[in-house]
Amino acid sequence: MEYYFLGAVCPTPATFNNLETITSQEVEMNRKKRIFKFLLVLGLVFSLLAWRNISGYTINPRHVETIKSGQTTKNEIMLMFGEPQEVRRTNTGVVFIYKSFKDAPAMAHDPRKRQISPQSDTPFLVDEDKKIRRPQEKTQGSIPDSTLTVYFKPDGQTVVGHEYVKH
Repeated sequence: MEYYFLGAVCPTPATFNNLETITSQEVEMNRKKRIFKFLLVLGLVFSLLAWRNISGYTINPRHVETIKSGQTTKNEIMLMFGEPQEVRRTNTGVVFIYKSFKDAPAMAHDPRKRQISPQSDTPFLVDEDKKIRRPQEKTQGSIPDSTLTVYFKPDGQTVVGHEYVKH
């Protein structure tokens, strides 16, 4: 049965019911899309924070507290802190050095208040080959935050001791 209004064919009530079903399906789909986008953004934020943690910006003090002399192994240290920035081999064993950095404070905007660091006010320096050259410009905007030094037994597998220094 068709309905007419001002000479035009109007949709039947059954068609309206189908439209309501489609609309509720679309609403459910939009809700799922919003949830997915939210989780995607949340995952991106956590991955960036994890990258900052892995890339040497932080040394987790809680992990440092779990290091036990004579018990913690080299593999456990590498799982907690990753690859060390420095490895030294000594007569007493292997030493891992981890360094974390924080952002350097911005310099004063007023040129009269700026202080030049002592190594920057000399136009030339002498390198290892005793050649005079210009100093390399500093581009890194970070300063040391903390240092973890882990000492291993001569076998290189078990921790003998460690030092954690917060600068």
